[in-house]
Amino acid sequence: MTTPFIEFQNVAFAYGDRPILHNVSFTIEQGRFTAIMGGSGSGKTTMMRLITGQLRPTSGTILVKGRDLATFSAQDWNEHRRAMGVLFQQGALFTDLNVYENIAFPMRELTQLPENVMRDLVLLKLNAVGLRGVEQLMPAELSGGMARRVALARTIALDPELMLFDEPFTGLDPISLGVIAHLIHRVTKALRSTSIMVTHDVGHSLQLVDQIIFLAHGEILFSGSPQEMENSDSEWIKQFVGGLPNGPVAFRYPALKSLQEDLLGAK
Repeated sequence: MTTPFIEFQNVAFAYGDRPILHNVSFTIEQGRFTAIMGGSGSGKTTMMRLITGQLRPTSGTILVKGRDLATFSAQDWNEHRRAMGVLFQQGALFTDLNVYENIAFPMRELTQLPENVMRDLVLLKLNAVGLRGVEQLMPAELSGGMARRVALARTIALDPELMLFDEPFTGLDPISLGVIAHLIHRVTKALRSTSIMVTHDVGHSLQLVDQIIFLAHGEILFSGSPQEMENSDSEWIKQFVGGLPNGPVAFRYPALKSLQEDLLGAK
């Protein structure tokens, strides 16, 4: 038996008196690509922030390679984050830095590499995403798809063993989306990274990932393979995968009064 790379054990989290996650438990094995899916407000991004240490659980235990994050020292956190690459939603490039400096940024912050080695690494990462030659451009000079690819190059700058993708397909046209999906699949396989992706995109995600964790109301309704998800009898999952307007996620907000009562009351 190998130790899971990431393990949640009865994890709960709340913002004040507003609960977000309820006794969430799951494991992600080394080298697996996992998608976290669910409707808006279900707790997907909160789970990502718990893994990065931006948030601490209200209760429960989060283990990374068998170690409890609650016991980490400042040095442990630095090492954990040094081994992590994050592709933020919309890319989050530094607007005042050119492409070269954006990709070199984690190298400058977290290593003491000589400038010539750093330059070679930046060019290699840009070549990996098909953008060698744009290193002197500013983020404002890039298309949306190009900016996302530069952000991916920065994500893999230090060959992370853990990669986190937060809605990587948001706002992309179909061609750019297909390119990013292909690149994410290629780099995760090449680096043999353990990868987690928060996404609403069902079509591309089912082709990329090994495991899907489906959240609703802060609880796990499903954890399994894409094939098992497609065959699930859960009404929640059927509505999500099919994009259906009617189902467990109601179209109408549960107002306390009917429309007729509100209209009559206003007269």
